[in-house]
Amino acid sequence: MVDKRTVENLKDQACEMRKNLLRLCHLAGALHIGGDLSMSDIMTVLFQYGMKLDPKNPKWDGRDRFILSKGHGAGSLYMSLAMAGYFDAQYVFDNYDKLDSPFGIHPSDKIPGVEISTGSLGHGLSISVGLALAARLDSKKHRVFTLLGDGENQEGSVWEAAMAAAQYKLGNLTAIVDRNFISLDGETEKLMRLEPLSDKWKAFGWRVVEIDGHDIEQIIHALDTLPPVGSEVPTVLIAKTVKGKGVACMENDVNWHAGSIDSELLDSCCIELDEARKKG
Repeated sequence: MVDKRTVENLKDQACEMRKNLLRLCHLAGALHIGGDLSMSDIMTVLFQYGMKLDPKNPKWDGRDRFILSKGHGAGSLYMSLAMAGYFDAQYVFDNYDKLDSPFGIHPSDKIPGVEISTGSLGHGLSISVGLALAARLDSKKHRVFTLLGDGENQEGSVWEAAMAAAQYKLGNLTAIVDRNFISLDGETEKLMRLEPLSDKWKAFGWRVVEIDGHDIEQIIHALDTLPPVGSEVPTVLIAKTVKGKGVACMENDVNWHAGSIDSELLDSCCIELDEARKKG
């Protein structure tokens, strides 16, 4: 069981990530802020605790691979990489969405720590299956992680990849679904019903674990109890989250799928996050 100090440190890091995302949203004038906030706890635990990484050597062969399938969550990925030590967060603030900058609205593989450019939804799991299969064929011991939006699960390419992962017995592959129930056009269950989502993944041959995607200890436990890399069943973590988590005016509001904030709202949001963190 992980010690309390580690858990509290990760909670601090997740709070700081949310504040950094809000700062980026203010400076850039636009960010997919709702989904960035919903995935912040998951990304914090992955990059600060769960994955084998070497920020000083981004191409280290033994590293775990991470694919951001929901590429519009690039802000969260950039801040995760910065806070893990790949580069300074100020570099992102200064260059996000600028001409000729690699820090675009979707991630580019020109950025240290980014395996591949992503953004077209429904592709990330397929890419991850290829990476996991290549690792298996080459007798590599690293894992492959991919984070999907729940709206992506409405796409057929996701299920083709899921079927392939089970067929090729890719126990080195872990998918995480950011299940915040809201996509660009509204509630997922009104647009194209996904439930029973866990049963669907099970039917495709995956090991399914449902977690609270904002409970740091649950996320840690889910990663700590992944089957061995050499196992034959891929795992999917269905992480129940809240779009806009941590900022009351944004939570569960489709209008904050993307947007911008002024300096006054930025200050009030950061105060709200700090106060909530003090309460534990």
